[in-house]
Amino acid sequence: MRRVLLLVATASCLCVFVAADTQDERHEDESLPEESLVLQVTKGNFNRTLRQHKQLLVLFYAPLSGEGRRVSEAFEGAAAELQGSEVRLAVIDATKEKDLAKDLNATTHPAIRLYLAGDKYNPAHCPLPQSSASIITWLTRRAGSVSDIIADLSLLEASEELTVVGFFEKLDHEHVQVFYSAAIELPDMNFVVTQDPEVISKYGRTHNDVLLLKKSKLIQAYKMMPQTSKEELIIFITVYQMDPVTEYTGETAAQILSSPVLNHALLFIKKSSADFEEIHSAFDSAALEFRLQILFVLVNVEESRNGRVMEYFQVRDFEAPLIRLVNMTDHVTYHLPSDSLDKETIKRFCQSYLDGNAKPKMRSEPIPEEWDKKPVKELVGVTLEKVAFNPNKTVFLLFYLPYSQESRAVFPLWEELAKALKERENVVIARIDASANDIDMSMQGSYPSLCLFPALYSERVVVYTGKRKLTDLLTFIDEEMEKAKKERVKEDEERMKYMEAAEKAKDEL
Repeated sequence: MRRVLLLVATASCLCVFVAADTQDERHEDESLPEESLVLQVTKGNFNRTLRQHKQLLVLFYAPLSGEGRRVSEAFEGAAAELQGSEVRLAVIDATKEKDLAKDLNATTHPAIRLYLAGDKYNPAHCPLPQSSASIITWLTRRAGSVSDIIADLSLLEASEELTVVGFFEKLDHEHVQVFYSAAIELPDMNFVVTQDPEVISKYGRTHNDVLLLKKSKLIQAYKMMPQTSKEELIIFITVYQMDPVTEYTGETAAQILSSPVLNHALLFIKKSSADFEEIHSAFDSAALEFRLQILFVLVNVEESRNGRVMEYFQVRDFEAPLIRLVNMTDHVTYHLPSDSLDKETIKRFCQSYLDGNAKPKMRSEPIPEEWDKKPVKELVGVTLEKVAFNPNKTVFLLFYLPYSQESRAVFPLWEELAKALKERENVVIARIDASANDIDMSMQGSYPSLCLFPALYSERVVVYTGKRKLTDLLTFIDEEMEKAKKERVKEDEERMKYMEAAEKAKDEL
């Protein structure tokens, strides 16, 4: 009897799923994207397109983004080369298809995903390519094996390109699989596997060594250990493919920002200054000692195209030379507190940062005129705590990054929320640029971050993680304010007890 009940329950569930799927089909646009080398996909035809192609490579992009245009060109080139293959290429304009991009968890773009056999939820992530050849290489390596990159090293000895060479005795060793996994993730680089003992002896190496070679010259060697992971190998390769100090330019910006080394030391300097060579030499020498921990970057303040990075760090050209250290995860910035930029001073600064002893540089934009007259109050570093921790106001604060499309997408909602609450004097809706103002409080998650500061004497922050819709935000505020009222009663009682105890102690004295 129990088995019969289970079968009936299972059949009922299947009916529900089928009905739901059928309902989705009715709402779905019946039209398919126009046939071309690259399919134009929308929310209405995505599911049908996915079912039609065993391998669907999708580019999520923003048409007005410089990086998006560059990747789109590479994508179109790859489409021409892949014509007639099992892989079909498609693009989704993430600025128009916001709901679709969100449903597919593609909120940052450009981004490339490979969907296999109609599986909507487990795509493979393709690294952003430097060229169409990168996309072809990535697809080829994904579908291939280590045997595909076994090559005669002598044929690559004259190559100007950096070559990653793995010396292995047995191809079924786990180190080889780690090596090949790294090759898939780095399609812009040449990878070679060799078992030739003469080649190994030529470079004086042993098995399970990874070498970076350029024109047969050894750049760096890495010994793979039993615990070596793909991520560790990728960090080694990407770090040592760059010079110890990389100058920030239009060509190197993407490489710098995508580096797996998240600690960046930036030297802002005039390349025409009399002390440039001396300071650059000291910076370069220090860089050699922190290769896998800190990425060293030079920013020429005389280059007009570097205005955006200087604005981000609030550096003016007359302040150079100076050194800033930033963590690319939390964007907290540190300033080298010294007028002397010699090797030892730079080394001490970097080490104090790694040891957790360096103090963050507190920055604040100027207080905007009439900042508190608009529906959404624009806060800066010097007004943040005073407003956010006002015990008589409930403050809902948006921490945003101005260059982030995801952050800017919240702005209209924030204005709408402020207008909906304009009659409630005890509620403040505000925002702050987290890239231009240091936040002297513990933040959770990435930006944009929506944080509520309840009207309490104690400094408390509630991070909002719900749906970004007006009704949900209003419900959240009301619920937290009710909780805060109860907490406020307890706080008042504790404050009264404290004051009475203090008064009693005073009388006894």
